[in-house]
Amino acid sequence: MPNNPIPVIATNPADAFNRLLTVLDTLRTQCPWDKKQTMETLRHLTIEETYELSDAILEGDLDEIKKELGDVMMHLVFYSRIASETNAFDITDVLNGVCDKLVNRHPHIYSDIEVENEEDVKRNWEQIKLKEGNKSVLAGVPTSLPALVKASRIQEKARGVGFDWEDKNQVWEKVEEELQEFKAEFNVADNTAIDIEKAESEFGDVLFSLINYARFININPENALEKTNRKFIKRFQYLENKAKENGKALADMTLAEMDIYWNEAKKL
Repeated sequence: MPNNPIPVIATNPADAFNRLLTVLDTLRTQCPWDKKQTMETLRHLTIEETYELSDAILEGDLDEIKKELGDVMMHLVFYSRIASETNAFDITDVLNGVCDKLVNRHPHIYSDIEVENEEDVKRNWEQIKLKEGNKSVLAGVPTSLPALVKASRIQEKARGVGFDWEDKNQVWEKVEEELQEFKAEFNVADNTAIDIEKAESEFGDVLFSLINYARFININPENALEKTNRKFIKRFQYLENKAKENGKALADMTLAEMDIYWNEAKKL
């Protein structure tokens, strides 16, 4: 079978998008791997690509972000291509659908509704979603979201309809209240047996209140925790490398010895 001509590099967004459609159509009909894919087989790959995009964003690597955006966009086109084969929908339906939704949910831009700030926009957004058929403000929060991200989204959506604290001082008081309750119930100095189920519930309350406070001071808790994870990894790997350079194994070192390298890593 003769090779297919390579689509010419585009110079504008419309032609570039059409180039991607052309490439995907060719691969879907001629590549053995692409021909076998279903929405289910692509799902875990899409999740992986999304996490890779997230990593690139946190690293601030613009070249990598550009590459990962392309991978995610390719997946979106691929799903639409698969759906078109059963006449369920195609990429035109997908794009028209999202444009219609954006127009409908921005009446302050495309109609005569007036807003004063972004909070008004969010509030209108949630009210419009309810009119569109959502039974609950929280119905749009995906069940499978990681718990930390889900807590943030739940709180944001509740805020969108006015269910929120008035100021951050009230939120911090709630954090302190939850911390005290947790400490009173599960003080490490107390050697009595711990009710794990109850402790888990109380600890969840502590985390939820901290996430709420983070929202009030414009901190994304997912980003904050991931940056701390990365910071810990870098410091711990420095500790490992320094120990290896000195012919030592971490398992044979005292905590005081490891702290020396750890403090060096913190200075770096």
